[in-house]
Amino acid sequence: MGQVNLSASEFLSYAKNECDRIIATRRFLHQHPELSFKEYQTAAYIKTFLDNEGIPYTDGFAGTGIVALIKGVGEGPVVLLRADMDALPIIETNEVDYRSVNQGVMHACGHDVHTTCLLFSASLLNQTKSLWQGTIKLMFQPGEEVLPGGASLMIAEGVLENPKVERAIALHVFPSMETGKVGFRKGIYMASTDELYLSVKGKGGHAAMPDEYSNPILALSEILLAYQNKFMRPGALKGTRGEDIPTVVAFGKLQALGATNVIPELAKAEGTMRTMNEAWRKEIQLQLQEIASEIALKYGVAAKLEVKKGYPCVVNDADFTEICSKAASELIGNDKVEELPLRMTAEDFAFITQKVPSCFFRLGTGNSRKGTNAGVHTSNFDIDEDALPIGVATMAWLAIKALGAI
Repeated sequence: MGQVNLSASEFLSYAKNECDRIIATRRFLHQHPELSFKEYQTAAYIKTFLDNEGIPYTDGFAGTGIVALIKGVGEGPVVLLRADMDALPIIETNEVDYRSVNQGVMHACGHDVHTTCLLFSASLLNQTKSLWQGTIKLMFQPGEEVLPGGASLMIAEGVLENPKVERAIALHVFPSMETGKVGFRKGIYMASTDELYLSVKGKGGHAAMPDEYSNPILALSEILLAYQNKFMRPGALKGTRGEDIPTVVAFGKLQALGATNVIPELAKAEGTMRTMNEAWRKEIQLQLQEIASEIALKYGVAAKLEVKKGYPCVVNDADFTEICSKAASELIGNDKVEELPLRMTAEDFAFITQKVPSCFFRLGTGNSRKGTNAGVHTSNFDIDEDALPIGVATMAWLAIKALGAI
């Protein structure tokens, strides 16, 4: 078991004292967002920060990823802290001094916050490394927003080895939670996600002559309605013990390049499939194809469903998450630590939770008075920056408590 000679109050004091620098860092990153696997300037900024702190690192993981190590006194456990770096293809509408200067690219999911929290957690842990045993591994990850996910690529390139990671921690902003609070959930927390590409091929022709064409649009429409009725009703899927299995099958993109009087040969739809059960994840894919084939036969067309496998479920290790939740209570008070509900959103930290006992927790960033309650992936998303020192202190403190508990 790693020895720990630190107090929670010291960590909070550090973060509060560094508040101006923390905010400035977050604003710089927010102002200079970069798309997935193109985080070149972000990676350069991180490396400069680590150089100034005297923290050794290796770069080039999955292109722009960075892995750094902070070693305490003596041998001990290895705990990984992870932050994602990429932004989204969204035009920012916030009227703030630090709004994106990269037109059409925005940190609308809080990855600027995640990176900032990890940088200053690293600074705090580096300054206190003579007071704890073990190793903290820092993982700055590209490409969380697109498949196959930067986490999976960095795992394949050995991020969990040399030294071997024994526990892993990550945070994520949560505008639905009041600033000053954090949230945890044991076990399954977030859904798996797969991309769906459905194409229906019929026989095109002049719209005025229905006997001479097979309309793929009609077949596609009926398939989508059948999916809705089959999978999107409350309680539609039941587990072996009769429990509900939360599931989403939804399509957000349609394409049929006909005209007012032209029936196209091909109609396409693209969507997402999410569930909380890995066994059902496979079964649902089979059912989706069966439904499409049956309806296609009815209309005399051909249907093809391609499933692009995405992220697995985020599963928080129950024992480790309990340790982290109690540690957060020590840091900010029991009344500021909440239990999280299940979410159908997805996160590629899931790949790490499949490999090592992990804890993925939420940082409250919402403040209705300051107008920071807009959801992630929206053009007016922003955070209450009072949450930043809490994120820094919590991430670092959980790492310390993890070292002491292994």
